[in-house]
Amino acid sequence: MWPGFAIDVIIFRYLVFAAATILSAAVAASEPSKNLDLVLPTDNDALFHGGGPDFYQYIERDYNGEKSTPWQGGQYGFVRDPVETAAGTVYTRFHEGIDIRCLHRTEQGEPTDEVRAISDGKAVHVNLVPGYSNYGKYIVIEHNWGGSPYYSLYAHLSAIDVRTGQTVQRGQHIAVMGYTGEGLNRERAHLHLELNLMLSSRFEAWYNRFHRKDPNHQGKYNGMNLDGLDIARFYLELKQNPSLTVPEFLGKEDAFYKIALPKSRNFELPKRYPWMVPSDATSHAKSWEVSFTRSGLPIKIEPSERSVKDPEIVWIKKSSMSVFHLTHTIATGPADNPRLTLYGQIMMRLFID
Repeated sequence: MWPGFAIDVIIFRYLVFAAATILSAAVAASEPSKNLDLVLPTDNDALFHGGGPDFYQYIERDYNGEKSTPWQGGQYGFVRDPVETAAGTVYTRFHEGIDIRCLHRTEQGEPTDEVRAISDGKAVHVNLVPGYSNYGKYIVIEHNWGGSPYYSLYAHLSAIDVRTGQTVQRGQHIAVMGYTGEGLNRERAHLHLELNLMLSSRFEAWYNRFHRKDPNHQGKYNGMNLDGLDIARFYLELKQNPSLTVPEFLGKEDAFYKIALPKSRNFELPKRYPWMVPSDATSHAKSWEVSFTRSGLPIKIEPSERSVKDPEIVWIKKSSMSVFHLTHTIATGPADNPRLTLYGQIMMRLFID
């Protein structure tokens, strides 16, 4: 065979491969995207009929000597642990999911509500030992939507009927509601549901570095590594707009603060959730500027010319009070001169270590 002919064959094969790749991408781009079509995980559908006490499990509150059982504590957001400040009452404890009220019980009062997968996916973590987590017995299911992974979490279960690695279908039975976990009794049995983004696949190494005295039984599916979005509002907006995607939903969220992170090859967030990065972003920037919601959920990643050796807060929404209670203790100080707390510094290292 002549050398020139061999080169021509190689070039021809490359061109065929390239053409096939382009054609495949074009076909994929032309195909309509599949709607998420999430289902609620239990028979309780009161979310779509006003929500309130019919949907959310109440919490027990003792504030300034006054006991109450507000159902609002079962919602997503800063809904727990009120603190009096000069600017008024501020709720300081963030609830990352929603607590769905029990509908079915035995004559003895035991909950029997069936728990189902909210969408197709794979069970990636099953915790069978209640004492290993505040969630008690819980399941994490991974969903791949639009090329990015999302994680639904089902907690406080009495029985689990799937195994790690098992593929599950939308609406499939996976567990039975319970009251395992911290601070629960039979009367307050409920399902705690979250829909999360994962922060880092290197979570275990980071955790072992900063939390040596507290063993991690959950691997990278520890709740600290899963940041939840407002799943109740997501359900409601999906009902109004069935084609809604997670990136579109989070694209409407307001940033509460921004953190500059030094460039690191371990920064996985842009690869896992590329929709966070503007299409015109350059890789030659000196650092990344990450926008977070008040709850600490990352929603946008932008290149920055700022040179930083360690994570630092570069902007926060104006407020008349200390930002400590407004940022899930990530930052402290006045809004015009904020700084990361030690906890905030450690949490930001999770993204880049």
